[in-house]
Amino acid sequence: MPENQAEVQVRPGIEGDLVALTDIYNHYVRETAVTFDTTPFTPEQRLPWLRSHPEDGPHRLLVAKAVRIVGPFSILGYATSSAFRPKAAYATSVEVSVYCAPWATGHGVGTLLYTALLEALAGEDVHRAYAGVTRPNDASVRLHERLGFRHVGTYAEVGRKFGTYWDVAWYEKRLGPQP
Repeated sequence: MPENQAEVQVRPGIEGDLVALTDIYNHYVRETAVTFDTTPFTPEQRLPWLRSHPEDGPHRLLVAKAVRIVGPFSILGYATSSAFRPKAAYATSVEVSVYCAPWATGHGVGTLLYTALLEALAGEDVHRAYAGVTRPNDASVRLHERLGFRHVGTYAEVGRKFGTYWDVAWYEKRLGPQP
């Protein structure tokens, strides 16, 4: 893990990142209730997801890469903004998420990624960002609150994984100019 954020580059995700990004996500699929996916993905299965996040526009994929590390461990995490809901009136809302490699958690990578993502979205026609946090997850709650998200509600026992029902707390952040 880099000792400071100056040693981390945040850039748009590219197809060359796909294996590392899939490995990071699959860790959360296999080991946690952070995502409600229950079956790990192959990189080929994740390719449409990667391609759905162009370099510009409201739906982004940003990757944190360690500058001085070569190979798959150089990818420290990623943040995305995706369509919130498929209906046209939701077009100015996005759902955001951040995933850090297990060896990169607790070192500011999530904050760095989310800050860059929110800055990128500031130039887009995006009014609100939403994030779902499976409870309990104190680190994610702290991250969202530190970046100005506010809790707007919780879906109780909305998902079942590992034989347990999980709550999902929803957080919201106003983006763009105020009305």
